[in-house]
Amino acid sequence: MPTTEADPPVVLVAAAALVDADGRVLIAQRPEGKAMAGLWEFPGGKVGPGETPEEALIRELGEELGIDVAAHCLAPFTFASHRYEDFHLLMPLFVCRVWDGSVRRLEHQALKWVRPVRLGDYPMPPADRPLVAMLRDLL
Repeated sequence: MPTTEADPPVVLVAAAALVDADGRVLIAQRPEGKAMAGLWEFPGGKVGPGETPEEALIRELGEELGIDVAAHCLAPFTFASHRYEDFHLLMPLFVCRVWDGSVRRLEHQALKWVRPVRLGDYPMPPADRPLVAMLRDLL
């Protein structure tokens, strides 16, 4: 069915559940001045023109966290599809257990390594919330 003016644009965002050697997942707090500031999310970002979700995620993880990730270390896990007021978010979530470098806070307000059973304790954007139960079941 064709899109109408009433339909919001689809925004493609790639995200990662970085899992450390202790089985904890990294979450990042959205910075002040951005939409949904203060909420916790899985790191990642918008897929640019001509990029695959994996390419965008590798770029974003470098920009946001200062780490290098190889495409073969990104395991597709699940996705979120959520309609916000002004856009519809489609977000593939990848699990990543291997990267080069130390995770650093370069763009976010804060970073936390969290046990999967505690992820639900953190306020998250609506699109991220359903992913928490799936990660708990996996990890």
